[in-house]
Amino acid sequence: MRSTKLFSRFMSVSFIVLQLAVPNFLFAKTTKKGNLDIKIAYLMQIQKVRPPLSNLDPIVENKGVFGAELAIEDNNTTGEYTKQTFSLEKFIVPAEGDVAEVFNKNIAKKFAFVVTNLAPDITNKVADLDAAKDILLFDAATVDDALRNKDCRANVLHLLPSRAMRTDALAQYLMKKRWTKWFLVVGATEEDKRYAEAIKRSAKKFNMKIVQEKPWEHTFDARRTAQSDVAVFTQIDEDYDVLVVADEQGQFGEYLDYRTWIPRPVIGTQGLVATSWHRTHEQWGATQIQNRFKEKAGRWMEEQDYGAYLAVRSIGEAATRTKSNELKPIKDYLLSDPFALQGYKGTPLSFRPWDNQLRQPVLLAAPRSLVAVAPIEGFLHPKTELDTLGYDQPETGCQWSKAHE
Repeated sequence: MRSTKLFSRFMSVSFIVLQLAVPNFLFAKTTKKGNLDIKIAYLMQIQKVRPPLSNLDPIVENKGVFGAELAIEDNNTTGEYTKQTFSLEKFIVPAEGDVAEVFNKNIAKKFAFVVTNLAPDITNKVADLDAAKDILLFDAATVDDALRNKDCRANVLHLLPSRAMRTDALAQYLMKKRWTKWFLVVGATEEDKRYAEAIKRSAKKFNMKIVQEKPWEHTFDARRTAQSDVAVFTQIDEDYDVLVVADEQGQFGEYLDYRTWIPRPVIGTQGLVATSWHRTHEQWGATQIQNRFKEKAGRWMEEQDYGAYLAVRSIGEAATRTKSNELKPIKDYLLSDPFALQGYKGTPLSFRPWDNQLRQPVLLAAPRSLVAVAPIEGFLHPKTELDTLGYDQPETGCQWSKAHE
């Protein structure tokens, strides 16, 4: 008798669950034509390809496109049940093309949300167009601190960690290891100098000491002379714990490791690097998205792919929560406290309302292993430990945000 009652109860519960599940599935299918449309533009300018440092380095084209497409698929999976349809239209501008002209002709008044993969100056040039005032741009490519500070724009959200966030992540790890004395080597490009400034800011912030700074001035082929010249170059008067390299173009940094005069680890733009995404990352569901991306693109996910993925997924999350496809409610939700985006890093991601930067953990990776994830345990913050990385609200130089505090 008792077993009969249990069986009857089980069948009743199963029937209720089936009733709840089957109509939802059928409803999503039958009402697809009445879905709310959310159109997203992807604007990219092809960059001039620099020669690789090594023949082993593949030249990756169209970084970002596959990430955006993968996110559209994920958005539409959810959209089956929320009666929303997401579409992506791509606009690829040649290296010598006019991005502003393409924007005005093909995007203005047609899209409210635009994911950009552009150089920093072009990003702001587009943001300042009259036609962009009623458009929200998702910057999926730049890392410049200036775009989050004095050159910030209220209609631009930044997806990748800034240089300051990256160097703060490295500094936290080095502080934990008590490697407090740094030897800084700086390349010749403007990007190298900006990275070096971020390094010096982080050293000051975390009370580290840069014992010496030297510019890398060699113009010869580093592959032929690195064995002897790096050893001579790294002989300095003071001892140091780590060699910090600022070489964003990869012109010499790879040849510093194992060739220094004294045995010291290399960190910065080579060696141990701080990045938003890395192929060695496997935790918190990262393996699944890595495999899905490789199946789609035939290669590993790059940072710009991850940035574009987060941009499109941000729009999808906000549209789902607000049940809207309009600019104002979606933007308001993106910058609100309830917004939380899953980024396969163990903690929800959100936007800082004072500079529109996506706060997120930063991966510290060697070429073939994930070493740590910052913020490092022990670094505390009154709101969120993620704000220990980069420019916090009291130190922001973003004037439009201060005007609205």
